[in-house]
Amino acid sequence: MSYDCRNMAAVQWHSRERRYQAELQSSRLECVPVEFGDYHPLKAITVTDAKSRRGARKGSTSSSSSSSSSVALDPLSSMLDGTDPLSMFAAASAVEVPSLPHSSSAGDLGRKKREEEVVGTDFEPWSAKRGEILARFTTTEKLSINLFMGTDKAKAPSPGSSAVSEKVRTRLEELDDQEEGSQRELLNLSQQEYANRIEELNQSLKEAWATDQKVKALKIVIQCSKLLSDTSVIQFYPSKFVLITDILDTFGRLVYDRISSMCSADSQTLPDSFTAADVNDTAKETCLNWFFKIASIRELIPRLYVEAAILKCNRFLNKTGIQETLPRLTAMIRGIGDPLVAVYARAYLCRVGMEVAPQLKDSLNRNFFDLLSTFRQIHGDSVQNQLVLQHVEIPQYLTLYSPAIHWILQCVAYRAPDPLLTEMMERCKKLGNNALLLNSVMWAFRAEFVAARATDFIGMIKDCDEAGFPKHLLFGSLGRSLACADPPEAERLTILNEAWKVITKIRSPQDYIHCAEIWVEFTCRHFTKREVNTVLADIIKHLTPDRAFEDAYPLLQSVIQKILTYFYDFSVLFSMERFLPFLDMFQKDGVRVAVCRTIMEVFIKHQLEPTRDPVILNALLHVCKAMHDSVNAMTLEDEKRSLSLLISGFIRMVWFGRDFEQQLSFCVEARATFCNLEPLLVQLIHTVNQLAMETRRMMRGNHSRKTAAFVRACAAYSFITIPSLSSIFCRLSLYLLSGQVALANQCLSQADAFFKAAVSLLPEVPRTISVEGKSRSSESLLLDFINNFFAMLLVVPDHPEHGVLYLVRGVLNMVQDYTWEDNGDAKVKVYISALPLLAAMSQETYLYSIPKVDSNETLYGGDPKFLTEIDKLCETLISQVLDYLKTLGREEQTVRRQGSLSFSLFSSLLAHGDLRNNKLNQLAVNLWNLNHKHGCSDTRTSVRTLEYIKQQAQQPGMAHIGDMVQRLTLQSRT
Repeated sequence: MSYDCRNMAAVQWHSRERRYQAELQSSRLECVPVEFGDYHPLKAITVTDAKSRRGARKGSTSSSSSSSSSVALDPLSSMLDGTDPLSMFAAASAVEVPSLPHSSSAGDLGRKKREEEVVGTDFEPWSAKRGEILARFTTTEKLSINLFMGTDKAKAPSPGSSAVSEKVRTRLEELDDQEEGSQRELLNLSQQEYANRIEELNQSLKEAWATDQKVKALKIVIQCSKLLSDTSVIQFYPSKFVLITDILDTFGRLVYDRISSMCSADSQTLPDSFTAADVNDTAKETCLNWFFKIASIRELIPRLYVEAAILKCNRFLNKTGIQETLPRLTAMIRGIGDPLVAVYARAYLCRVGMEVAPQLKDSLNRNFFDLLSTFRQIHGDSVQNQLVLQHVEIPQYLTLYSPAIHWILQCVAYRAPDPLLTEMMERCKKLGNNALLLNSVMWAFRAEFVAARATDFIGMIKDCDEAGFPKHLLFGSLGRSLACADPPEAERLTILNEAWKVITKIRSPQDYIHCAEIWVEFTCRHFTKREVNTVLADIIKHLTPDRAFEDAYPLLQSVIQKILTYFYDFSVLFSMERFLPFLDMFQKDGVRVAVCRTIMEVFIKHQLEPTRDPVILNALLHVCKAMHDSVNAMTLEDEKRSLSLLISGFIRMVWFGRDFEQQLSFCVEARATFCNLEPLLVQLIHTVNQLAMETRRMMRGNHSRKTAAFVRACAAYSFITIPSLSSIFCRLSLYLLSGQVALANQCLSQADAFFKAAVSLLPEVPRTISVEGKSRSSESLLLDFINNFFAMLLVVPDHPEHGVLYLVRGVLNMVQDYTWEDNGDAKVKVYISALPLLAAMSQETYLYSIPKVDSNETLYGGDPKFLTEIDKLCETLISQVLDYLKTLGREEQTVRRQGSLSFSLFSSLLAHGDLRNNKLNQLAVNLWNLNHKHGCSDTRTSVRTLEYIKQQAQQPGMAHIGDMVQRLTLQSRT
């Protein structure tokens, strides 16, 4: 169908004359004066609540009570009678209950609170170190497990003997049998197989305990403890210690829980603050039995470890049991000849002590000072001979002590007073070859303590023997403390210089970067870009040869993050000469992109004002280009979206003020740089359109030739860029937006080009589109665009060479030729939507206009020929709609759609048609009746529409509407 002047429809259309200002005034809300003394929206509501007292005694004078409140009524409070469920639960819990047996006194509660305060969340638990030790101390050598599990023969009790005494004697004899029992030897185990076997023993322990084989469980623990005296594969010893002590912890927990359960009476467990007086005799006897069994173990190391494992059970016997046992166990460790075995035994005793009695600091201190007194054994002949046999160098051997000494010092130094820490440091200083201890001191002591004495520690580091323990490890430990606490300001430069003298001489690139990465934070925290730039230059110098940086990417990334933490002013950051060369070391694609993302995240977070700094722009263009160039066919959509957001944040922060040409040049460069990310192209088009409107605003209407040329350049930018987008609806919306911007700037030919491009693109819209991976109909989106396009066409003047309403006719011709969905009404909906546009075009004064742009109201000036063309086009559209309604009425399944469309057309006729025309008036009535014919109409909508029509009928000159109302009836549903 071609929308020309042929085939006039039977219905004669004429648009209703509209007076928009008068209609606006009549539709405003009526202002009603309010006496604020009587009412105010924020005034509290007075609520009167009358409550009858039911069940009152007969003759009582109190029959009811009422209360009045000026507080605003809260519906939640009224439902709950002012009390929320949690408050009611708390109130119920607050009801006094009878005290339980063995309840703790106020003194016990106070003591418990004090003990809890001894170890807080600032104390790093052993569990946090366990995984690191297992991962760090590994071996490729074969391991072995030797177990003497004893015999399984049963011994019958002698008749006439005491049952309890005989039971104790029998178990002691079974325990002695472990020396004569069967031997299980597992040889040539790998590290993983060894760990699996130890875990199997742990499970065997639990199973034996669950089946009441307590002696077997004890044998397993004893034999596992014996493994801790074996240092045949010495580099694996720290990991072996972790695995074996897991079994000891399990055993100690099982014994404690067993005795604790024996103390329970009438299903009431012991309180946490119980004393020995609360424990019954049976539980005490069982507890003593366990200690007697352990005391009968002949070898020192298993006896020490197993008793330490059940140290907590001393609470069942007497108040001072733990306090008396810890010094004894500490003294027992002095009998262990191997210094490595001894230091880990001390570490285990300190660990157990911190768990059960953290307030007993004396035993912790005693362990540390005993360690100092035996420290020289590390360099004795027996140790040296053992290292020669196992081909272990002394630096590697010394690192085996680190976890144990770190832990001992952490326990000793936790909330210790400064005089004690000073004394410990002085004792370490007096020892020769004390680098190992010094390293642990800097790890374990409070960072504030170390930072305040940083110069002293540097002096101690200088005095250490380089051959025994590398100095760069010591400076690394010092740097960690200085990253957490500040040294005296006057000493900071000296500290940095002394440290870097040592760091820069490290030959191994990996050792160097491990130490340098730590000191970067100290440098950034206390110094300027000059010092940081020097550090970066030194890192580049050490890691560039042989491409050593490829093995240090995680540490180099950490360096970048630390720098960005303190230097987030990018004008300062990019003024460092070595920063960009430092970035060039990240040559692995994934790592490079990750670093660039980090930089852009910091920029977006801290760059609050737009910038035009050429240094920043060039550097960040380089960074963003690296992210953009990582996009390929395999890149996920989420990754593309994430990168687009980061680059978009950069583009938003680029603004050259009134230098519009420079801004446009940047957009041209950005388009060439980021052509693979469509969201960025869309943003650039929006930026250019914004730039064109900003030009218009700042010129304040002075539309000079230079301004017009610039706006045309902006339009050309958009016109060239839009076709490169893959989303057709994105292209349509940008054509419309760019045309609006061009029209607002009086660039009529450019606006006409955008609108014609949009119309020519409409036939290419697919019937379905992919939304989040699912196929969806595109009709709703297409209808929305056409409606928006119609709203714009009201102010678009006709082109002198293309005839009257050529854009409107072009859209309607496209709608006629487009392949719509078979069971859809989209085409007819477009026809109905065109009627308000055409009616608005026939008015003497348009509803809205664009300043300095002459719309058709000015071009045609109410020319009768122009109005006739509009009327004929409207009649043609109405005829098409009526023919379609007849088609829908032929089938029962489509009557609902028929009713909906007939009501839409009725609404258009009512709002925009001149209903003084009898034929048009009758058509409106027929459409109303058709809508109600099959009872498918919305009754509420129909009632409200009738009310509106009746109101309109009361307006001057609307008497014909009143006559029509009489013929509009409501039909109830059947």
